[in-house]
Amino acid sequence: MRISIVIPAHNEAIFLQDCLDSFVGQTYLPNEVIVVDDNSSDNTFNIAKDYAQKYNWIKAVQRSSSNEHIPGKKVVDTFNFGLEQTSDFDLIGKFDADIILPENYFELIVNQFQANWKLGMCSGLLYIKKGENWIYENIADKNHIRGPIKLYHKACFNKIGGLRPGVGWDTVDTLLAKYHDFDTLTIPELKVKHLRPTGHGYSTKNYQSKGVAMYKMGYGLVLTKIATLKMALQAKSPGLYFQAIFGYLRAFFQQQPKYVSRKEGKFIRSYRWRGIWSKFF
Repeated sequence: MRISIVIPAHNEAIFLQDCLDSFVGQTYLPNEVIVVDDNSSDNTFNIAKDYAQKYNWIKAVQRSSSNEHIPGKKVVDTFNFGLEQTSDFDLIGKFDADIILPENYFELIVNQFQANWKLGMCSGLLYIKKGENWIYENIADKNHIRGPIKLYHKACFNKIGGLRPGVGWDTVDTLLAKYHDFDTLTIPELKVKHLRPTGHGYSTKNYQSKGVAMYKMGYGLVLTKIATLKMALQAKSPGLYFQAIFGYLRAFFQQQPKYVSRKEGKFIRSYRWRGIWSKFF
């Protein structure tokens, strides 16, 4: 299966070499890895360019954007910039530049795609360093395919209409895959090192955007309260809950455009409620 990977990168010089080394060391090499340097002020592009000179399946390109931090949207826009430059593929990946893959990552995942024609998305699990140990990054259920290691079958990617340019893109894609009757799978033995823990540098604006994302995914207020309470408890941040609810209500009263249709939103609410009830019965 032909694999194309796009890595959006902004000021990732400290991590990028280790990340690309883990791609180079794969037992099943991707057909192309496109590193998209988005307005970096450090050595990110030069590092990517050095790898591109050594390996003809690695490309380094630059994208110019504003210096404004726009959660979700900038990374998706940067990914889409790289997507436009990919060759034909069977599997398309959006990976972050601050990860280290186990050497058999793509080998095991390709086996899963070949064994299950309904498989739309697949990944390993993210681990962060605590002291001398690597522990599971416990901000999501272990069956959720995380944003830094997204790998889609082309049929699924096309069916869900690509990635939504905003916070929540890495949740709504999974829900829409389910809506279109694709399977999603995480492989526990594929432990991916996440060098920068999620949430590093989060601000009040980031927290509010989580509520906006839930509005755009069609959650409804009750589901949003449950989901944001869970996130706040995991993050040990009461402020996250209140800021996210404020973001949801602001989006609701402004009637901001949603990521999903009414029918898709109804499915998403039903799917989420089934998941909640299954934990009690």
